Amino acid sequence: MLLGTVLVLLLLGSAGTASAHAALESTAPADGSVLKSAPRTLTLTFSESVALLDDSFRVYDPDNRRVKTSSAHHAKDAGDTASVTLPAKLGTGTFTVAWRVVSADSHPVSGAFTFSVGKPSATTTPISTAPDEEPLTGSLYDIVRYFAYIAAALLIGTATFMALCRPPNPTVLNKPILTGWWTLLASTLALLILRAPYEAGTGLAAAFDPSALPRTLTTRPGQALAARLLLLAATAFFLLRLRGRDRFGRVALGTGAALSVGLALTWASAEHASAGIQVPVAMTSAVLHLLAMSVWLGGLTALLTVLYRSPDLDAAPVARFSRLAFVSVTVLVVTGVYQSWRGLGSWNALTGTSYGRILLVKLGAVVLLLVAAGWSRQWTARLAGAEVPLQVPELVKTGAEGTSSSTGQGEGTGLPDPGAGDGSPDGYRRGLRRSVLLEVAVGVTVLVITTLLTNTLPGRAAAEAQQTATPAGIPAASVTMVPFRVGNAGGKVQITLDPGRVGLNSVEAVVYGPDGGFATVPELRLSFTLPAQKIGPLDADIKDEGGYWGTNSLNIPIAGTWTMKVTVRTSDIDQVSVERQVRIVR
Repeated sequence: MLLGTVLVLLLLGSAGTASAHAALESTAPADGSVLKSAPRTLTLTFSESVALLDDSFRVYDPDNRRVKTSSAHHAKDAGDTASVTLPAKLGTGTFTVAWRVVSADSHPVSGAFTFSVGKPSATTTPISTAPDEEPLTGSLYDIVRYFAYIAAALLIGTATFMALCRPPNPTVLNKPILTGWWTLLASTLALLILRAPYEAGTGLAAAFDPSALPRTLTTRPGQALAARLLLLAATAFFLLRLRGRDRFGRVALGTGAALSVGLALTWASAEHASAGIQVPVAMTSAVLHLLAMSVWLGGLTALLTVLYRSPDLDAAPVARFSRLAFVSVTVLVVTGVYQSWRGLGSWNALTGTSYGRILLVKLGAVVLLLVAAGWSRQWTARLAGAEVPLQVPELVKTGAEGTSSSTGQGEGTGLPDPGAGDGSPDGYRRGLRRSVLLEVAVGVTVLVITTLLTNTLPGRAAAEAQQTATPAGIPAASVTMVPFRVGNAGGKVQITLDPGRVGLNSVEAVVYGPDGGFATVPELRLSFTLPAQKIGPLDADIKDEGGYWGTNSLNIPIAGTWTMKVTVRTSDIDQVSVERQVRIVR
């Protein structure tokens, strides 16, 4: 039923257009473009607001020397742009631009593109367009984020269980509450320290730069973490004031609820919900989702603690938590469906993106969690039913001889024996402990998957990135240098395929002589063959354009490793053919 609901709402809600995670929409100059004169600025436009880093742009010339630029800034004060000023004398050839910004949902995004001034040239710049992150920094940051989720659930859920379910011995929950508070404090401090190297994609040593923390505190994620620290301080004061109480008034409950909402907002204000479509609704949904998750999973941990520490626990607190858990699950389903629609946006994204596939795994884990919860509810009902007869006052009958008879457990009373195997309240408590332990184990798995999901590009953003910018890791143009020798003379041909992907491509072939200068030849032919599919040869039909040979009509039908054959004729009788492998991608 849950899976069907999710899929139906995904279908009904597939018309949205915006998303979290910044997607690159355009670059100026355009990716792979050839300009007659050098540009004075570089400008990138994204699908949402981005924060800029000190090293947001790295520009390299054809000889792999870094070009000095101005500091990165927002073009025309538009938050969804990133711009940098180039030097007046830039030179000619192919330039590589590597960029890195932080999207509004706190995740760094990066990439690279090329443009040429005058003519395209060979470039040896080893710039990857994959996310430029230090693996250790990124992994450590994700682990700490996971512990922060666990700590929030333990703190909020245990406190809620204590206040609303009213266990007979609430002091056994002091340790889980303190563990949750200290863990959340430590993880928040660690996130603040790791934030600067995480954004920049550098090693851990950058965290100890004196300017790192002040800069982090000027960003929205840093301010959210600082606010979390202040709320944790207020929470500690609140918990100390309530120490020893077993009943809580409206003021105490209201204050606790406000602190819980505030803590949840520190996540919602700096993650996926804070960017994209319907931000106010998404923020509300994210807060409710986190609170419901905390009340359910943290409450389960509290219940498990009480079941083990208070063996004689009656059914009343368990029944109260059962009702509370049902409300939490309902909130989780409603907000989860909304967030799934918002993050995916289409049927194809459910199986065609990493976000969708991880979401399916999470959905499967949640279904298991619901099954375990149903099992716990059955044990709760059995425990409550078994304890009803035990609430009958003890019956004492005195016979004519003055001997006592029935105690409510013996012969003639018809009441079950409390210690009678698995049919007794103790047996039901043992069954409930096992089912709650299973719920907690599956719940921890759900939190792990949730952490992965928050670090994954949503399906909507992935679709936008595919429709706009050149996909990450794919060069904007394929440049191949083909050396040749005819008799005692030689040279090389530089062949540029733009964009170097399936479909229509433009071709520019420049011939260089043995001295490295431009050379002219009477004829240059170019053809492509795909031996694996027995396709070709496809004649590029290039023509002399005055200084270079080219065409705008080469159509390469499928992806693969093509054999490019270059034939150079240097005189009426002298010519040579050279073959090179060229990778064509989708």
